[in-house]
Amino acid sequence: MRLDDERESTNFEDRTGRSGGGFGFPMGGGGGLRLGGGKMGCGGLALIIVLALVFGVNPLTLLGDGQLTAPAPQIGQSAGGGNGQSTIDPQTRSNILKVLGSTEARWGEMFAAQGQRYKPPTLVFYSRNDRSGCGAAQSAMGPFYCPADQGIYLDVTFFDELATRFGAGGDFAPAYVIAHEVGHHIQTLTGVSDQVRQAQSRASQAEGNALQVRMELQADCYAGVWAANDKNLLEPGDIEEGMTAANAIGDDTLQKQTQGRVVPESFTHGTSAQRMQWLRRGLETGDPAQCDTFSGAI
Repeated sequence: MRLDDERESTNFEDRTGRSGGGFGFPMGGGGGLRLGGGKMGCGGLALIIVLALVFGVNPLTLLGDGQLTAPAPQIGQSAGGGNGQSTIDPQTRSNILKVLGSTEARWGEMFAAQGQRYKPPTLVFYSRNDRSGCGAAQSAMGPFYCPADQGIYLDVTFFDELATRFGAGGDFAPAYVIAHEVGHHIQTLTGVSDQVRQAQSRASQAEGNALQVRMELQADCYAGVWAANDKNLLEPGDIEEGMTAANAIGDDTLQKQTQGRVVPESFTHGTSAQRMQWLRRGLETGDPAQCDTFSGAI
């Protein structure tokens, strides 16, 4: 990607120099977290974390009635421990903030074209564990967006995992991750997120999962829309890197890896083919209106 001339976003917090946050999960009888009224052992918890390792969902939203033992601070409040030196490689941080700055510019233009003002999210860098307005932030969760404080939470070591475990290296794959989370922010600003959460509260678990899949695919499409509107950033091979990442983190691919079988009714992000399809649609059209994943088949 061509990032040299891009502006770094100033909408971020770097908490990587702080010590751990001091929170925990109360366990149900027998030492299992509860999921949908039933206990979940270590194997089930591991599966949930792996499935949530992809973009956009805090695994706590998949863990039923698990609660934090300490209140979660809003962005700008202390997350525990003392301040210290940032642990992020300066070039890595600069690249991430330039991608975020590009999303701010492009979505700002698209909102302005509709007579609206774009309010950007805040990116929170953290190391190992922290707290968000939605609960815990842990590196095993992968990046996620919290609508409660409109923050994107990121432990940058995820990108090493993305490259080594999922074979999705290069510089566009991390940009796709960030742009996907920004896509969830767009859903918050447009009211889609609230509408889906309300519908999920009335739905069965399978129906709620199906709605979540449509949310995630729309965020994939929005990531493509951003890139299509900033094509000066793209170099040969970048789109292929994004497709590799989308393919690697489809629900069907992850389930085959973790449990050896595919359970479609438990999908929360979409198949590899669906994720690539909607990312490609955004890239080819550059039009947010073409990202309607809630009408018709996906």
